[in-house]
Amino acid sequence: MSATVIKGAFLMTQEGLKKDYGLRMEEGRIVQIAESGRLLVNEADELIDLPDQIILPGFVNGHNHMYGFLSHGITAEAMVTEFESFLDDFWWPYVEDRLNHELVEATSRWACAEMIDSGVTSFVDILEGPNAIPGALEVEKKVVEEAGLRGRLSFEACERKSKENGQEGLRENIEFVKKYNREGGLVQGINSIHTLFTCSKEFVKQAKELSQENHCMIHMHLSESVFEPEWCRKEYGKTPVEIYEELGYLDENVLASQVVQATDAELDILAKHQVKAVSMPLSNCEVGGGFAPVTKMLDRGMTVGLGTDGYVNNFFEVMRGAFLMHKANQQDPQVMPAKTVYEMATSMGAQAIGLTDAGVLKEGNLADVITVSLEQPTPVNEKNVYDQLVLFTNPQNVKNVFVGGRQLKKDGMMLTVDAAAAKEKLREVTRQFWQVNERK
Repeated sequence: MSATVIKGAFLMTQEGLKKDYGLRMEEGRIVQIAESGRLLVNEADELIDLPDQIILPGFVNGHNHMYGFLSHGITAEAMVTEFESFLDDFWWPYVEDRLNHELVEATSRWACAEMIDSGVTSFVDILEGPNAIPGALEVEKKVVEEAGLRGRLSFEACERKSKENGQEGLRENIEFVKKYNREGGLVQGINSIHTLFTCSKEFVKQAKELSQENHCMIHMHLSESVFEPEWCRKEYGKTPVEIYEELGYLDENVLASQVVQATDAELDILAKHQVKAVSMPLSNCEVGGGFAPVTKMLDRGMTVGLGTDGYVNNFFEVMRGAFLMHKANQQDPQVMPAKTVYEMATSMGAQAIGLTDAGVLKEGNLADVITVSLEQPTPVNEKNVYDQLVLFTNPQNVKNVFVGGRQLKKDGMMLTVDAAAAKEKLREVTRQFWQVNERK
């Protein structure tokens, strides 16, 4: 049986950096990790010798909105003053409500190109477009499979347009889950709702019950700013997490994104129910949401990943944000060390989105592997590797990307996405999209 064998200057394991190590990939899995000289290499195998690169697990983007590219550089008459107006006056009318299948396809293809370029091998996407269903997830799936990425796709179901549209959103998710959630499937589905201020309690309970019946994860945005907590206290007299607990929503199959304005008592509840979380440090700044209490979540033993939120999609920039912002906010340079951030981007991120056999290079795990050049101005070694990766590495340093053993990027060049064509198509549809905005 032929295989792909990679030998590197270093290989990253859970125990740390191994010098002159490599791995062997067969049928989508890592079957051997060993010193380069001890690796099995058969005549029919592809041998990739990379004496100037480090072998790493692929990064996990735990929260993305691939359609978000439509807003990059957009101009609109709406004056955004705080989070509620960001949604009411800008995001919903100017972006989400105008999504169609053509826009979903164009944005998804370029998003895949940027993720591959940045060393992301698996991701969760939340598609928000009430007028783009039914069928929007099928459009995404086709693009993601062609690109070769490992995707967990969802539609953000809610009732802000109408109760009927909310039901259509749930159908979009559950039918996708029923059709594609099979062991070994590259692209699968999860269920997703928006927030408590766009979903009734009855809708939230229904969504959770559907997820349990179909054995899939469920996702929600949670307290991205002070708006949702204040709204919940006014409407229900309780905090958002207290309401979710009351509804029986919280357990280990829940993925909560943002979790910015959460109290200590709420974090205790989330930790008790083993809820997973994903933090988006850069986009939280954009909307003025605040600084998520990530260190408090980690101190409570919660599993926390990192996401781009469809905003800045350079995953190294996201890691840098997580590394730096909490230090400044807490006025403590010891919090959020680079190793913790790296784990959030790999092993913890994989666990957060339900990939129990990814995010770590070990025998038996998925062959989701990247290699990164060691062409730093200063040497990379066992003691500084996490700082070098998180602080001083960029997408151009990512030379090779494999998902399930399939090579998506080779020697710095993408193989599965025509990046130039994808970029030109995105520019074309965005020009038309923006012209409508300018006439509003």
